[in-house]
Amino acid sequence: MNRTRTLSAPFLAATVVATVVSCGGGGPAVTSEGTGPASTDCTGSCATATTLLTTADVELVIAQGVAEAQARGAHATIAVVDRVGNVLAVYRMGTAAQHPVLVASAVDAAHDALISGGLEGISLPQGSALPFNIDQLAAIAKAITGAYLSSEGNAFSTRTASQIVQQHFDPGTTDAPSGPLFGVQFSQLACSDLVQSSAGTAPTVGPQRSPLGLSADPGGFPLYKDGTVVGGVGVLADGLYSAVADIADHSIDIDEAIAMAATYGYGAPTNRRADQITVNGLTLTFTNVEYSGLATNPAAAAPYASLSAATGGLIPVIGYADGLVHTGTAFGQPASGVVPATGTDFSGLDAFVLVNPSGHPRYPPTAGTDGPGALTSKEVVQILQSALAVANAARGQIRLPLGSNARVSITVVDTLGAPLGFVRSRDAPLFGADVALQKARTAALLSSSIAASFINALPPAQYIETLASGPKPGMHIELPGYTSAAQSFLADPSAFSDGVIAYSDRAIGNLSRPFFPDGIDGTANGPFSKPQGYWSVFSTGLQLDLSFNAILHHVLFAAGAVPDDLTSPGCAGVGPYPGFTATAAPPRVANGLQIFPGSVPIYRGATLIGAIGVSGDGVDQDDMVAFLGLQNASQALNGSINQAPPDRRADTLTPQGVRLLYVQCPQAPFLGSNQENVCAGF
Repeated sequence: MNRTRTLSAPFLAATVVATVVSCGGGGPAVTSEGTGPASTDCTGSCATATTLLTTADVELVIAQGVAEAQARGAHATIAVVDRVGNVLAVYRMGTAAQHPVLVASAVDAAHDALISGGLEGISLPQGSALPFNIDQLAAIAKAITGAYLSSEGNAFSTRTASQIVQQHFDPGTTDAPSGPLFGVQFSQLACSDLVQSSAGTAPTVGPQRSPLGLSADPGGFPLYKDGTVVGGVGVLADGLYSAVADIADHSIDIDEAIAMAATYGYGAPTNRRADQITVNGLTLTFTNVEYSGLATNPAAAAPYASLSAATGGLIPVIGYADGLVHTGTAFGQPASGVVPATGTDFSGLDAFVLVNPSGHPRYPPTAGTDGPGALTSKEVVQILQSALAVANAARGQIRLPLGSNARVSITVVDTLGAPLGFVRSRDAPLFGADVALQKARTAALLSSSIAASFINALPPAQYIETLASGPKPGMHIELPGYTSAAQSFLADPSAFSDGVIAYSDRAIGNLSRPFFPDGIDGTANGPFSKPQGYWSVFSTGLQLDLSFNAILHHVLFAAGAVPDDLTSPGCAGVGPYPGFTATAAPPRVANGLQIFPGSVPIYRGATLIGAIGVSGDGVDQDDMVAFLGLQNASQALNGSINQAPPDRRADTLTPQGVRLLYVQCPQAPFLGSNQENVCAGF
């Protein structure tokens, strides 16, 4: 089960004539060098009722991947999803026994996980004692990641994800801050109350859940037609579900090569790929293998119909796929669950909302559920309107062409974590819907007087070791250890129990990094993080441990190892393995914590009444849209709601002699304006 990294002989196909892909064109055009699809002019409006993955498209994607896997002597598991995460097919080559998978961020020569804790070291199947596979779950997570992180303005792969979620940006460097989307891998979780579940039947509204959250393992790409995202493809062939430890490693990953072949004719436009986008002065990565570096010519792949049972076949996946090939949904249409907003609440703002299968908004603006003084529906509408207006005026950071406005998802919650309203920009990447809710809930919970008591009452995280003789309990993590560590770290025994300090997600992120200050190697970890030697993308600290039991239970359910899925959604409050009992808990963090910037708490005078969360563009833009959205709403409402009092914000704290951050807004952030310091003075 060694991870295979080989440099293949490039296929020397005939020159393919370049064709410009725009809103009016499409097809498998590649540049004359065979490096990828031609450019696109799409800026968010190319998705139509007819731009979707057909069954023929799905079969072609699979066939092209199979041909590359055969040429490399590999048995691949290939998953294809639509843009909102519906699993359209899962194809496994060979037999289930030929697909062991180890979850590990790093391994030694004996192929043992080097990090202990979290999801690290889970290995399935393990002979007759544990005949349960997770290769199909890994492939689905990769496909969903490619689809969810991408849009008409940016194409991100799972390699891109690996670059932006680790302890250093870039991975493999030292004394550099953590990735801008540090922690985003633990979103889109199956236990989330925002994500949907088709339960393995025909596609339905999204966003759909991911069995392993977002993936940082190369081998997942978005799929495009006519310049717009229509889905994603994910591949697991090398037996290791991992992350890229060193960005300077340019060797070809077999999963990525097979997935790249699968995208032929549906690949990301070259002028939208991550490697055309910079963040904090660093260029993002997209792939280590181009079409010209493949072992096959995907255009010559054997037709799907010619694949024999000896090669492989479609498989059902519990809760995700029924063993058939499906047509995907068209994004922006009611069947996708993402549609233009109607009515007067967001008139003139080019707004979109989430809808249920009946076409009704899932999160219409509503009043708070937490008693007297709660946010009113009018206030919620104004906050959402004001924040979306800020985004519409802001310069997008991770979006092309240059000069595009920011595209984000925005959520407001009350102090109990109940969603009071949701709105999103046109073409915002879909991952932001769940993440915006995570961010808002994180700020609301950690700014409250019950944060410590809520966390302390949650059941412990029970890690497992998967051995040939069967699973056995591993480390046992009591969550009160995190709150007591934070109180000691802040030199405040009342921290997170008196509600005095207002915490943004940027501030909580400061406390959740494996080095404090962030990026300074050799320093101690923040109190909500695992220390060096135990931290990894699969073991982040409080963020994971709060949801660990629910994540593990669902993975085992989807693998067929346990008979039932927990019916009550919610990532917090699930009892440990074995048993996995669920408790009724308020929705304070029902879809899990998030630990990268983009949220602030909302106050009425000096009283906490909720929070706003924003996600989808650069994290400084997310901060700005949340902060200025609330500020502008406060002004429009004559001060009935307000920011946290300045003397109570987390940036008044200086643990270990280092000031926490509250929000960090970008320089000259608005299109057509050179205005600076836009968040100062409030």
